[in-house]
Amino acid sequence: MTPEQIKKHAEILSNRVKKRFRHLSRKFRKQDIDCFRLYDWDIPEVRAVVDWYSGHLVVAEYVRFQTGEEWLPEMAKAVARTLNIPPEQTFVKRRRTKTEDEPRYSKMDSRNQRFAVKERNLKFWVNLSDFLDTGLYSDHRDTRVMVSGLAKDKDFLNLFAYTGAFSCAAALGKAKTTTSVDRSATYIKWAKDNLKLNCLEGKNHCFVQSDTGKFLLNSFHDGKRFDLAFVDPPSFFQDRSGEVSFDINRDHPDLLSGVIRVMRPGGIILFSTNHQRFEPRLEGIPVNNLIEITEETIPEDYRNRQIHRLWRMEIK
Repeated sequence: MTPEQIKKHAEILSNRVKKRFRHLSRKFRKQDIDCFRLYDWDIPEVRAVVDWYSGHLVVAEYVRFQTGEEWLPEMAKAVARTLNIPPEQTFVKRRRTKTEDEPRYSKMDSRNQRFAVKERNLKFWVNLSDFLDTGLYSDHRDTRVMVSGLAKDKDFLNLFAYTGAFSCAAALGKAKTTTSVDRSATYIKWAKDNLKLNCLEGKNHCFVQSDTGKFLLNSFHDGKRFDLAFVDPPSFFQDRSGEVSFDINRDHPDLLSGVIRVMRPGGIILFSTNHQRFEPRLEGIPVNNLIEITEETIPEDYRNRQIHRLWRMEIK
């Protein structure tokens, strides 16, 4: 891409971000939300995403040979100038679409710098420098409101819990218990820190570092049961030994069957994926009232693309 083309793209992106920030920041400030998406491939030729984290910017793209090494840094500089954000508060992320042989959350740096962002009645720690993902998926903020509303007096299961945002939402909604399951010790600790940040920690909140399949099997045999579950698996996963692997298109029926076995009658499962080429095979799953509720859960700032899909199902 020529310098002239890069300059044109920077101008297009800056103008769009300026307009979106004026609209969204005013709206979200009233809701006490300071983490949101400013640009989401709004204009086809400028294939970037720009996220706002309480005075910090994350500018990202899926790597393409057409743009070259200079394109994304120049987009980030242009957006930062437009919003008057200093370089040390501007972060560039490059994503690759092929992730079958890569860890879900790769370590990028070791600054260990984090700060808290607000999402309505909750706060979450984010780290914009050390990982490809920041610690919070804002596209699910409305889903967290849903979980909070369903959680009262329920035993809540958060599978692939990541940093525990949904466990915080369930705890805020006065869940009887929450159980957060993730393979990563780093994210289990992060989830604990998020509950503590919201003054929600306690003995009724359990954290389990485990492979999900192993956890579900052990829970079934131990008689552990749940009333509400949020299940948001990675698109692909393979551990370093090669012994444990997961492909959502191949494995989601078996995964959901395992979840159903640890749910009480009348319980609710919310199943989500952000895999852009997901092929659901849900027809034979033994549940009641299986419905896709994606449109109810994608907020305004993510409307340009279907950032996730979400199904609700009730246990017979």
